[in-house]
Amino acid sequence: MTIPDSSGYNYMMENGSIELPCKPEEEKRIVRELNDKAESNLREGDLYYVISSKWFMAWQRYTGQVEGSYPFEDRSDETQSLLPSNSDYRPGMIDNTDIIVTGGDKDDDPQIVMVLNEGPDYVLIPQEVWEKLHKWYKGGPALPRKVISVGDKQKQLVVEVFPLCFRLIDSRDQSERTLRLSKKVTLHDLYVKVCHLKGLSLDEVHIWDYFGERKQSILTPSSQFLGETNLQMNQSILLEVRTNGYGMDSTGNGLALVPVEPARSPFSIAGGPTMSNGNSTGFSSNTYHQSIASSTFGNLEDGHDGLNPGTRGERAGLAGLQNLGNTCFMNSAVQCLVHTAPLVEYFLQDYSEEINRENPLGLRGELAVSFGELLRKLWSSGRSPVAPRAFKGKLARFAPQFSGYNQHDAQELLSFLLDGLHEDLNRVADKPYIETKDSDGRPDEEVADEFWRYFKARNDSIIIDICEGQYKSTLVCPVCSKISITFDPFNCLSLPLPSTATRSMTVTVFYGDGSGLPMPFTVTVLKQGCCKDLNQALAIACCLRSDEYLLLAEVYEHRVYRYLEKPSEPLATTKDDEHIVAYRLPKKEGNSIRLEISHRYEDIERKLFLTPLVTILEDIQSGDDIDLAVSRVLSPLRKKTFVATLRSHQSGQNGSDMNAMEEETISSHAQQGQAICSIEEIGPQAMSSGGWSFRLCITDDKGYGCRPIAKDTPIKAGPVIKVMLDWTDKEHELYDSSYLKDLPEVHKSGILAKKTKQEAISLFSCLDAFLKEEPLGPDDMWYCPRCKEFRQASKKLDLWRLPDVLVFHLKRFSYSRWLKNKLDTFVNFPIHNLDLNKYVRSKGASEGSHVYELYAVSNHYGGLAGGHYSAYCKLIDENKWYHFDDSHVSPVNESEIKTSAAYVLFYQRVKSNSGGAVGEASGHMAS
Repeated sequence: MTIPDSSGYNYMMENGSIELPCKPEEEKRIVRELNDKAESNLREGDLYYVISSKWFMAWQRYTGQVEGSYPFEDRSDETQSLLPSNSDYRPGMIDNTDIIVTGGDKDDDPQIVMVLNEGPDYVLIPQEVWEKLHKWYKGGPALPRKVISVGDKQKQLVVEVFPLCFRLIDSRDQSERTLRLSKKVTLHDLYVKVCHLKGLSLDEVHIWDYFGERKQSILTPSSQFLGETNLQMNQSILLEVRTNGYGMDSTGNGLALVPVEPARSPFSIAGGPTMSNGNSTGFSSNTYHQSIASSTFGNLEDGHDGLNPGTRGERAGLAGLQNLGNTCFMNSAVQCLVHTAPLVEYFLQDYSEEINRENPLGLRGELAVSFGELLRKLWSSGRSPVAPRAFKGKLARFAPQFSGYNQHDAQELLSFLLDGLHEDLNRVADKPYIETKDSDGRPDEEVADEFWRYFKARNDSIIIDICEGQYKSTLVCPVCSKISITFDPFNCLSLPLPSTATRSMTVTVFYGDGSGLPMPFTVTVLKQGCCKDLNQALAIACCLRSDEYLLLAEVYEHRVYRYLEKPSEPLATTKDDEHIVAYRLPKKEGNSIRLEISHRYEDIERKLFLTPLVTILEDIQSGDDIDLAVSRVLSPLRKKTFVATLRSHQSGQNGSDMNAMEEETISSHAQQGQAICSIEEIGPQAMSSGGWSFRLCITDDKGYGCRPIAKDTPIKAGPVIKVMLDWTDKEHELYDSSYLKDLPEVHKSGILAKKTKQEAISLFSCLDAFLKEEPLGPDDMWYCPRCKEFRQASKKLDLWRLPDVLVFHLKRFSYSRWLKNKLDTFVNFPIHNLDLNKYVRSKGASEGSHVYELYAVSNHYGGLAGGHYSAYCKLIDENKWYHFDDSHVSPVNESEIKTSAAYVLFYQRVKSNSGGAVGEASGHMAS
């Protein structure tokens, strides 16, 4: 039960007692303090609670936070941190029903839907915060999760949102039971739990890894954590009960146990690959290497057919990868790498001597061995899908960011793999310390070769041999014109997608000096533009003078929700149903004061209405200055008879007439046919030196604590002053408020709305945008050695040295705090003869051809949360493409390769006619 108090906030009845809840800003302060305290003392075993983002964002709006920002984020250094709360929209009970699995027997142990992601779908809050919010709002259900430590090389504390889930199958009667256990539970604890559930003792139980409903290996009771095994989410484990060598069913009847041969170890580096049926091929690695070499670089005399060392007619390299639970991102990236000819050749031979187990930057060689084993499985004959369980386990240990079962970014995984494989296979045992030198006007060739020698002195591996390139980076100081040139390595080029698509945006422009009526303008801007583009388009549309500027703001629930003052803020974050306004303000030298005027009804509830107004004050001493400013900015809204009567009254008092601005207002309102009110209704006592006195209240910087303003009230000046204007019946009689109502949406969608045609751009235009000179962002300032200051320098990139395998990452995803956006732009990329000669600035020809052939594509389909990855790969020894969609592999026509889903492109250098460097290292790519 709740009882409203006079201020509009509710008393909460609890066990017959009344608890006074906090005001919105106080709720935010209390919760933030609890959160900061919990995070500063974070320990393994602490409890966090999962809460629906839908409800949490409603609470953020209510307490005046930036919707979608990191929970309880303190952004006090930014203007938009001063958001008012929306106290009229207090959220209801906590509702997590949109993120949990419904139906079945989950009600007593609600589980979170597996495909959801932190941020867009749910947030994590400490136990203390949950208890406070639940005390205020009730609701649920509660979804507690433990903090665990993950990672091997670098320990990280993470919240285990999705514990491991197993299907326990009892071999005695094939009954099933669901087990949910933390990754930090040991195998011994697993045995204890199963024995407790079944009423058995440890010495009569065997539990099998039953992945794919086949016995893989016995799980031996030990201190090994479940997260360190190959066990995967939602897989089966098999319970067998032994009694003197025999099993026993659930009724006590004896069953003979059929001996099962344990699964073979998949690969040893020097041994032959295991066939899909589990039997050894009988081929040594040298024989297998010769087999692939015969198909890739010309048939040898042994007569093996292609990459298949086994039965003639079967194709190797066509095995899919099983999805282990949102692992399609991993499967896509891995398939592209295992169809890279130089890597296939390398990992199919004995590379054990190159494993660097002592490199502190590496992963003790384990990642290289695991990747090599997986590659050999995929290149075995046959097309049975491979379950990459061991490889995923290594990822979880060495890269905790990829642990769990959430969807991740395939390009981020690819970057980690290339770096990790390089360090594991780095031939440099002891990296020398080398201090780089400034270019100091030396020839580029000399400086580039010097940087490359320094880099190679510390980095030398198969990854560097085939994947590493070099680009030239030129920085110019905008103050002293200091030029700094460096030559940096790369193994992937992340290309922006320049947008040619546009969107229409409707913005209402308000005169901050009261010189005109508000007017909506519809302008066209690039869909992927920024606030600077919108500002410039509006400035042209409204004929902005040189001594004025536009202040963009988003209005929500009759308040200024946030100011769009960052020129680089992407317009993609602005939705079509939002309301954007622009305040036309005079440019002032020195520190000016921004006066923000909100409107509310003069009644019991005092609800906000109308659009806020903003003006600029040069100086302020008392309430009279605010009264003058409010009168000035409202003057265009004065009704015709009111202005005429005011002029008559002033003429009678001091012989003065109205100014030209007021004459224009009379004319304007006369054309509009405004309503009439008489001088008797107004009353001369309402006059002030600035026109009419208003019922004004000054608030704090967050819109609370209204305090009435009198003429002689001293005002403490700050960068922003916020006031509330209470509209009585008289204000409605004197001013036409219709101009401040019904703001248009940014874009009115509907049946008649014109659909935007899908844009198409070329890979070359993406490359041009990547290499274009542009200033660094405010968060990426460069320290100028001459100025001894951080400067927003201009940066220009040029390609200098290209690798044999060239990887392009198309930047389809953009991120703003927790808000994400995906571009489905179609990029037209060449499949054959990608000629990059005009982009390479190096004059040396020793590296060979600059023409490339496409051989693999990692694709991303759908949205960010529920998207899916797959890969197109060209089989090394034949001119055919295949679609690798997790376990499913199917042929695909070359004409189908180009789609708007293309995300990462893999190219291989074409062998030059002169027998360039790539020749025998990269293999032949069919043209």
